[in-house]
Amino acid sequence: MNETLDDVYYKALIEKDSRYEGSFIVGVKTTGILCRPTCTARKPKRENVEFFPTTKEAMLKGYRPCKICRPLEQLGETPLAIKKILDALTADPSRKFKDWDLRQQGIDPAMMRRWFLKHHGITFHAYQRVYRINSAFKRIKNGEGVTSTAFDVGFDSLSGFGDSFKAIFGVSPKLSKAQTIVDLCRLETPLGTMFACATEQGICLLEFTDRKMLETEFKTLAKMLNAHILPGNNPHFTVLKQQLAEYFAGLRTEFTVPIFSPGTSFQQEVWACLRKIPYGQTRSYAQQAAAIHQPAAVRAVANANGMNRLCILIPCHRVIGTDGSLTGFGGGLWRKRWLLDLESKKTNPGLF
Repeated sequence: MNETLDDVYYKALIEKDSRYEGSFIVGVKTTGILCRPTCTARKPKRENVEFFPTTKEAMLKGYRPCKICRPLEQLGETPLAIKKILDALTADPSRKFKDWDLRQQGIDPAMMRRWFLKHHGITFHAYQRVYRINSAFKRIKNGEGVTSTAFDVGFDSLSGFGDSFKAIFGVSPKLSKAQTIVDLCRLETPLGTMFACATEQGICLLEFTDRKMLETEFKTLAKMLNAHILPGNNPHFTVLKQQLAEYFAGLRTEFTVPIFSPGTSFQQEVWACLRKIPYGQTRSYAQQAAAIHQPAAVRAVANANGMNRLCILIPCHRVIGTDGSLTGFGGGLWRKRWLLDLESKKTNPGLF
Protein backbone atom coordinates (compact mmCIF):
# COMPACT_ATOMS: atom_id res chain seq x y z
CA MET A 1 0.00 0.00 0.00
CA ASN A 2 1.43 3.37 -1.02
CA GLU A 3 2.23 5.84 1.73
CA THR A 4 -0.01 8.92 1.60
CA LEU A 5 1.17 12.48 2.04
CA ASP A 6 -0.63 12.59 5.40
CA ASP A 7 1.35 9.52 6.48
CA VAL A 8 4.56 11.33 5.57
CA TYR A 9 3.43 14.40 7.52
CA TYR A 10 2.48 12.37 10.60
CA LYS A 11 5.89 10.69 10.62
CA ALA A 12 7.54 14.11 10.36
CA LEU A 13 5.37 15.35 13.23
CA ILE A 14 6.36 12.47 15.50
CA GLU A 15 10.04 12.90 14.64
CA LYS A 16 9.88 16.71 14.89
CA ASP A 17 11.58 16.90 11.51
CA SER A 18 12.59 20.52 10.90
CA ARG A 19 12.89 19.90 7.14
CA TYR A 20 9.08 19.98 6.96
CA GLU A 21 8.76 23.44 8.48
CA GLY A 22 6.56 25.52 6.20
CA SER A 23 5.09 22.55 4.34
CA PHE A 24 2.13 21.79 6.60
CA ILE A 25 0.24 22.72 9.77
CA VAL A 26 -1.29 20.07 12.01
CA GLY A 27 -4.63 20.45 13.76
CA VAL A 28 -5.14 18.38 16.92
CA LYS A 29 -8.80 17.44 17.11
CA THR A 30 -8.80 16.63 20.85
CA THR A 31 -7.47 20.03 21.90
CA GLY A 32 -8.50 22.31 19.05
CA ILE A 33 -4.88 23.49 18.75
CA LEU A 34 -2.91 24.00 15.55
CA CYS A 35 0.86 23.39 15.61
CA ARG A 36 3.92 23.50 13.38
CA PRO A 37 5.74 20.19 12.55
CA THR A 38 8.44 20.66 15.19
CA CYS A 39 6.17 21.47 18.12
CA THR A 40 7.63 20.09 21.36
CA ALA A 41 4.22 19.49 22.91
CA ARG A 42 2.99 15.93 23.42
CA LYS A 43 2.41 14.12 20.12
CA PRO A 44 -1.19 13.07 19.41
CA LYS A 45 -2.40 9.81 17.92
CA ARG A 46 -2.76 9.54 14.15
CA GLU A 47 -6.56 9.48 14.26
CA ASN A 48 -6.64 12.69 16.29
CA VAL A 49 -4.89 14.92 13.77
CA GLU A 50 -5.58 16.50 10.42
CA PHE A 51 -3.20 18.43 8.20
CA PHE A 52 -3.53 21.80 6.54
CA PRO A 53 -1.32 23.60 4.01
CA THR A 54 -1.56 26.92 5.86
CA THR A 55 -2.39 28.30 9.30
CA LYS A 56 -5.20 30.28 7.70
CA GLU A 57 -7.06 27.15 6.63
CA ALA A 58 -6.59 25.55 10.05
CA MET A 59 -7.93 28.64 11.80
CA LEU A 60 -10.92 28.81 9.47
CA LYS A 61 -11.65 25.23 10.58
CA GLY A 62 -11.77 26.46 14.18
CA TYR A 63 -8.27 25.65 15.45
CA ARG A 64 -6.37 28.16 17.58
CA PRO A 65 -2.57 28.67 17.52
CA CYS A 66 -0.39 26.71 19.93
CA LYS A 67 1.28 28.90 22.58
CA ILE A 68 4.34 26.63 22.63
CA CYS A 69 5.40 26.45 18.97
CA ARG A 70 3.69 29.69 17.81
CA PRO A 71 2.76 28.50 14.30
CA LEU A 72 1.89 32.01 13.11
CA GLU A 73 5.63 32.76 13.13
CA GLN A 74 7.35 31.07 10.17
CA LEU A 75 10.64 29.38 11.06
CA GLY A 76 13.45 30.31 8.69
CA GLU A 77 11.45 33.13 7.16
CA THR A 78 13.22 36.47 7.02
CA PRO A 79 11.84 38.59 9.88
CA LEU A 80 9.87 41.63 8.74
CA ALA A 81 12.36 44.08 10.26
CA ILE A 82 15.23 42.44 8.37
CA LYS A 83 13.17 42.39 5.16
CA LYS A 84 12.80 46.17 5.45
CA ILE A 85 16.56 46.57 5.84
CA LEU A 86 17.23 44.33 2.82
CA ASP A 87 14.65 46.23 0.75
CA ALA A 88 16.42 49.47 1.65
CA LEU A 89 19.76 48.01 0.55
CA THR A 90 18.23 46.86 -2.72
CA ALA A 91 16.90 50.35 -3.37
CA ASP A 92 20.20 51.99 -2.39
CA PRO A 93 23.27 49.70 -2.17
CA SER A 94 25.38 52.64 -0.93
CA ARG A 95 23.37 52.91 2.27
CA LYS A 96 25.27 51.70 5.34
CA PHE A 97 23.45 50.41 8.40
CA LYS A 98 25.56 50.61 11.54
CA ASP A 99 24.64 49.17 14.93
CA TRP A 100 23.05 52.48 15.94
CA ASP A 101 20.88 52.45 12.81
CA LEU A 102 19.76 48.90 13.54
CA ARG A 103 18.77 49.80 17.10
CA GLN A 104 16.73 52.71 15.73
CA GLN A 105 14.85 50.13 13.65
CA GLY A 106 14.23 48.03 16.77
CA ILE A 107 16.79 45.38 15.79
CA ASP A 108 19.39 43.98 18.16
CA PRO A 109 22.75 44.08 16.29
CA ALA A 110 23.79 40.78 17.91
CA MET A 111 20.61 39.11 16.63
CA MET A 112 21.26 40.56 13.18
CA ARG A 113 24.78 39.14 13.21
CA ARG A 114 23.59 35.67 14.25
CA TRP A 115 20.80 35.62 11.66
CA PHE A 116 23.14 36.49 8.79
CA LEU A 117 25.81 34.05 9.94
CA LYS A 118 23.19 31.30 10.04
CA HIS A 119 21.46 32.06 6.74
CA HIS A 120 24.23 33.64 4.64
CA GLY A 121 27.45 32.46 6.26
CA ILE A 122 28.70 36.02 6.82
CA THR A 123 27.92 38.85 9.23
CA PHE A 124 25.47 41.60 8.31
CA HIS A 125 28.25 44.17 7.98
CA ALA A 126 30.17 41.82 5.66
CA TYR A 127 26.96 41.25 3.68
CA GLN A 128 26.55 45.01 3.20
CA ARG A 129 30.14 45.33 2.03
CA VAL A 130 29.79 42.51 -0.49
CA TYR A 131 26.49 43.95 -1.71
CA ARG A 132 28.18 47.34 -2.30
CA ILE A 133 31.06 45.66 -4.14
CA ASN A 134 28.55 43.85 -6.37
CA SER A 135 26.86 47.16 -7.21
CA ALA A 136 30.22 48.81 -7.86
CA PHE A 137 31.35 45.98 -10.13
CA LYS A 138 28.29 46.43 -12.34
CA ARG A 139 28.84 50.18 -12.57
CA ILE A 140 32.48 49.76 -13.59
CA LYS A 141 31.46 47.07 -16.06
CA ASN A 142 29.09 49.60 -17.63
CA GLY A 143 31.90 52.10 -18.08
CA GLU A 144 31.67 54.29 -14.98
CA GLY A 145 34.88 55.54 -13.37
CA VAL A 146 36.47 53.69 -10.47
CA THR A 147 36.86 56.75 -8.24
CA SER A 148 33.30 58.06 -8.63
CA THR A 149 31.90 54.54 -8.25
CA ALA A 150 33.82 53.90 -5.03
CA PHE A 151 32.30 56.93 -3.31
CA ASP A 152 28.87 56.56 -4.91
CA VAL A 153 28.44 53.06 -3.44
CA GLY A 154 29.36 54.23 0.04
CA PHE A 155 33.10 53.64 0.54
CA ASP A 156 34.91 56.29 2.54
CA SER A 157 38.23 55.93 0.73
CA LEU A 158 39.53 54.76 -2.61
CA SER A 159 42.10 52.53 -0.94
CA GLY A 160 39.47 50.86 1.22
CA PHE A 161 37.35 50.23 -1.85
CA GLY A 162 40.33 48.79 -3.75
CA ASP A 163 41.26 46.47 -0.90
CA SER A 164 37.68 45.17 -0.51
CA PHE A 165 37.33 44.74 -4.25
CA LYS A 166 40.62 42.85 -4.59
CA ALA A 167 39.76 40.61 -1.61
CA ILE A 168 36.80 39.28 -3.63
CA PHE A 169 38.00 39.34 -7.23
CA GLY A 170 41.74 38.97 -6.77
CA VAL A 171 42.37 41.96 -9.03
CA SER A 172 42.01 45.72 -8.77
CA PRO A 173 38.81 47.44 -10.01
CA LYS A 174 40.64 48.70 -13.11
CA LEU A 175 41.55 45.14 -14.11
CA SER A 176 38.12 43.64 -13.48
CA LYS A 177 36.70 43.84 -16.99
CA ALA A 178 37.21 40.09 -17.52
CA GLN A 179 35.49 39.19 -14.24
CA THR A 180 31.88 38.02 -13.99
CA ILE A 181 29.31 38.10 -11.19
CA VAL A 182 26.39 35.79 -10.54
CA ASP A 183 23.79 37.46 -8.31
CA LEU A 184 22.45 35.51 -5.32
CA CYS A 185 19.25 35.99 -3.33
CA ARG A 186 17.38 34.08 -0.63
CA LEU A 187 13.63 33.60 -0.86
CA GLU A 188 10.95 31.79 1.11
CA THR A 189 8.38 29.34 -0.25
CA PRO A 190 5.73 27.08 1.31
CA LEU A 191 8.25 24.23 1.00
CA GLY A 192 11.12 26.03 2.68
CA THR A 193 13.83 28.55 1.93
CA MET A 194 15.49 28.59 -1.48
CA PHE A 195 18.54 30.21 -3.02
CA ALA A 196 18.29 31.72 -6.48
CA CYS A 197 21.18 32.79 -8.72
CA ALA A 198 20.93 34.92 -11.83
CA THR A 199 23.05 36.41 -14.59
CA GLU A 200 22.03 38.88 -17.29
CA GLN A 201 20.76 35.92 -19.35
CA GLY A 202 18.37 34.63 -16.69
CA ILE A 203 17.95 32.50 -13.57
CA CYS A 204 20.80 29.98 -13.44
CA LEU A 205 20.13 28.26 -10.11
CA LEU A 206 17.08 27.66 -7.94
CA GLU A 207 17.53 25.17 -5.10
CA PHE A 208 16.33 24.53 -1.57
CA THR A 209 18.91 25.68 0.95
CA ASP A 210 19.05 22.25 2.63
CA ARG A 211 19.96 20.38 -0.57
CA LYS A 212 23.05 18.29 0.16
CA MET A 213 24.67 19.05 -3.19
CA LEU A 214 24.11 22.81 -2.97
CA GLU A 215 27.71 23.75 -2.15
CA THR A 216 28.94 21.57 -5.03
CA GLU A 217 26.42 23.22 -7.36
CA PHE A 218 27.66 26.68 -6.36
CA LYS A 219 31.27 25.69 -7.06
CA THR A 220 30.39 24.04 -10.38
CA LEU A 221 28.36 27.04 -11.53
CA ALA A 222 31.10 29.50 -10.55
CA LYS A 223 33.69 27.43 -12.40
CA MET A 224 31.56 26.97 -15.53
CA LEU A 225 30.84 30.69 -15.78
CA ASN A 226 34.24 31.80 -14.48
CA ALA A 227 32.27 33.93 -12.05
CA HIS A 228 31.96 35.00 -8.42
CA ILE A 229 28.61 34.31 -6.72
CA LEU A 230 27.69 37.29 -4.56
CA PRO A 231 24.53 38.60 -2.86
CA GLY A 232 23.05 41.19 -5.14
CA ASN A 233 19.98 42.48 -6.93
CA ASN A 234 18.92 41.24 -10.34
CA PRO A 235 15.78 42.16 -12.33
CA HIS A 236 15.10 38.46 -12.97
CA PHE A 237 14.58 37.92 -9.23
CA THR A 238 11.49 40.13 -9.21
CA VAL A 239 9.88 38.09 -11.99
CA LEU A 240 10.93 34.80 -10.38
CA LYS A 241 9.41 35.65 -6.99
CA GLN A 242 6.13 36.72 -8.57
CA GLN A 243 5.84 33.62 -10.73
CA LEU A 244 6.78 31.27 -7.88
CA ALA A 245 4.10 32.86 -5.70
CA GLU A 246 1.55 32.28 -8.46
CA TYR A 247 2.74 28.70 -8.96
CA PHE A 248 2.45 27.77 -5.29
CA ALA A 249 -0.96 29.43 -5.18
CA GLY A 250 -2.12 27.15 -8.00
CA LEU A 251 -2.46 30.10 -10.37
CA ARG A 252 0.45 29.39 -12.74
CA THR A 253 1.22 26.24 -14.74
CA GLU A 254 4.14 27.55 -16.84
CA PHE A 255 7.14 29.76 -16.11
CA THR A 256 8.22 32.50 -18.47
CA VAL A 257 11.05 33.95 -16.40
CA PRO A 258 14.26 33.69 -18.50
CA ILE A 259 16.54 30.83 -17.46
CA PHE A 260 20.17 30.14 -18.18
CA SER A 261 21.39 26.62 -17.47
CA PRO A 262 24.79 25.79 -18.99
CA GLY A 263 25.62 22.12 -19.42
CA THR A 264 26.66 19.47 -21.91
CA SER A 265 24.68 19.01 -25.11
CA PHE A 266 23.17 15.81 -23.68
CA GLN A 267 22.14 17.56 -20.46
CA GLN A 268 20.61 20.40 -22.45
CA GLU A 269 18.58 17.90 -24.46
CA VAL A 270 17.34 16.16 -21.31
CA TRP A 271 16.47 19.43 -19.59
CA ALA A 272 14.61 20.66 -22.67
CA CYS A 273 12.65 17.41 -22.62
CA LEU A 274 11.80 17.94 -18.95
CA ARG A 275 10.29 21.33 -19.74
CA LYS A 276 7.95 19.67 -22.24
CA ILE A 277 6.28 17.48 -19.61
CA PRO A 278 2.86 19.09 -19.11
CA TYR A 279 1.83 20.49 -15.75
CA GLY A 280 -0.04 17.86 -13.75
CA GLN A 281 1.49 14.94 -15.67
CA THR A 282 4.44 12.64 -15.05
CA ARG A 283 6.88 10.63 -17.15
CA SER A 284 9.12 7.69 -16.32
CA TYR A 285 12.85 7.81 -16.92
CA ALA A 286 12.34 5.26 -19.69
CA GLN A 287 9.72 7.47 -21.36
CA GLN A 288 12.03 10.44 -21.07
CA ALA A 289 14.88 8.48 -22.69
CA ALA A 290 12.57 7.41 -25.50
CA ALA A 291 11.43 11.01 -25.98
CA ILE A 292 14.99 12.09 -26.80
CA HIS A 293 15.34 9.04 -29.10
CA GLN A 294 17.87 7.30 -26.86
CA PRO A 295 15.84 4.50 -25.23
CA ALA A 296 18.95 2.76 -23.90
CA ALA A 297 20.16 5.86 -22.06
CA VAL A 298 17.80 5.58 -19.06
CA ARG A 299 20.59 5.78 -16.49
CA ALA A 300 22.26 8.69 -18.27
CA VAL A 301 18.92 10.51 -18.40
CA ALA A 302 18.43 9.97 -14.67
CA ASN A 303 21.90 11.36 -14.02
CA ALA A 304 21.21 14.43 -16.17
CA ASN A 305 17.98 14.99 -14.24
CA GLY A 306 20.02 14.93 -11.03
CA MET A 307 22.35 17.60 -12.44
CA ASN A 308 19.47 20.02 -12.99
CA ARG A 309 20.16 23.20 -11.01
CA LEU A 310 16.78 24.82 -11.66
CA CYS A 311 14.36 23.08 -9.33
CA ILE A 312 10.68 23.58 -10.27
CA LEU A 313 11.53 25.80 -13.26
CA ILE A 314 12.92 22.74 -15.04
CA PRO A 315 10.43 20.24 -13.57
CA CYS A 316 12.50 17.16 -12.80
CA HIS A 317 9.95 16.40 -10.06
CA ARG A 318 7.60 15.20 -12.82
CA VAL A 319 9.80 12.20 -13.59
CA ILE A 320 9.02 9.05 -11.59
CA GLY A 321 9.94 5.37 -11.61
CA THR A 322 8.41 2.99 -14.15
CA ASP A 323 6.40 1.42 -11.34
CA GLY A 324 5.07 4.80 -10.25
CA SER A 325 7.42 5.17 -7.30
CA LEU A 326 8.98 8.48 -6.38
CA THR A 327 12.72 8.50 -6.91
CA GLY A 328 15.59 10.92 -7.29
CA PHE A 329 14.79 14.47 -6.19
CA GLY A 330 17.50 16.63 -4.65
CA GLY A 331 15.03 18.63 -2.60
CA GLY A 332 13.72 15.48 -0.89
CA LEU A 333 11.03 13.00 -1.90
CA TRP A 334 8.53 14.62 0.45
CA ARG A 335 8.83 17.85 -1.53
CA LYS A 336 8.49 15.92 -4.78
CA ARG A 337 5.28 14.36 -3.50
CA TRP A 338 3.99 17.77 -2.41
CA LEU A 339 4.69 19.35 -5.81
CA LEU A 340 3.02 16.51 -7.68
CA ASP A 341 0.00 16.73 -5.39
CA LEU A 342 -0.16 20.48 -5.99
CA GLU A 343 -0.08 20.00 -9.75
CA SER A 344 -2.68 17.25 -9.67
CA LYS A 345 -4.95 19.52 -7.61
CA LYS A 346 -4.76 17.27 -4.54
CA THR A 347 -3.56 20.15 -2.37
CA ASN A 348 -4.49 23.78 -2.01
CA PRO A 349 -1.43 25.42 -0.49
CA GLY A 350 -2.77 28.96 -0.58
CA LEU A 351 -0.74 32.09 -1.09
CA PHE A 352 2.59 32.88 0.50
